Amino acid sequence: QVQFVESGGGLVQPGGSLRLSCAASGIIFRIARMGWYRQAPGKQRELVADITSGGTTTVYADSVKGRFTISRDNAKNTVNLQMNSLKPEDTAAYYCNLAPNALRVWGQGTQVTVSS
Repeated sequence: QVQFVESGGGLVQPGGSLRLSCAASGIIFRIARMGWYRQAPGKQRELVADITSGGTTTVYADSVKGRFTISRDNAKNTVNLQMNSLKPEDTAAYYCNLAPNALRVWGQGTQVTVSS
């Protein structure tokens, strides 16, 4: 069955960095456009970055452009999110899934908290 396992979150000070990873299974990863989503308390889940199946094209939400970098390793079925210059408003649970049309199955997510 489809499974997404996210990791790498934590507590970081403003201006700090984190690298998130997601291991996907149960899908044909190499042909899937993948994305990172986030959901802050009381807000809807939003797509913040996505990457084409071959990794040649990436798209970012305006709120993270220039600070976040999405990448993937098709040999390992993983997709990563390097987050730099983190801000308190980046605090959220982060999830990976297909993009832009996510599957109904979601992983447990990984919590990112940006606070001094």
